[in-house]
Amino acid sequence: MLEKSFTAIANMVARAAGLPLTFAVCVAIVVIWAASGPIFHFSDTWQLIINTGTTIVTFLMVFLIQNTQNRDGAAIQAKLDELIRVSKGHNHFIGIEHLTESEVEEIRVRCEQAAKRHDEQIAEMAAAKAVGQKRGSKKNAA
Repeated sequence: MLEKSFTAIANMVARAAGLPLTFAVCVAIVVIWAASGPIFHFSDTWQLIINTGTTIVTFLMVFLIQNTQNRDGAAIQAKLDELIRVSKGHNHFIGIEHLTESEVEEIRVRCEQAAKRHDEQIAEMAAAKAVGQKRGSKKNAA
């Protein structure tokens, strides 16, 4: 129950935080605060209000946004894993997000090398086909 409530609140806040209206409201708050400086003689209390407010909002938003990103990342990984599982992709890629950074880097390098080898094979096949077509056209011309 608590987890579902937190998820719903986190999603709602994350969506609201990304709206242009939210940004405009925050800018308006800062402008009003700055404009009120002369009224409050730029006092320590006046500065403390904005500092405390922004610190609290930032502190709470970090956790909400991180929660949302964690869930989004996990959902994307699950979708990619399912695509790999049902395709001709290699199943050993499923779950690699749990490996260390250096292990993932090793896999990335191997994938890049395999892609280069594949591209080279395609280029060689295309070149061989072109040579074969030239020979065929010379025979037809003779």
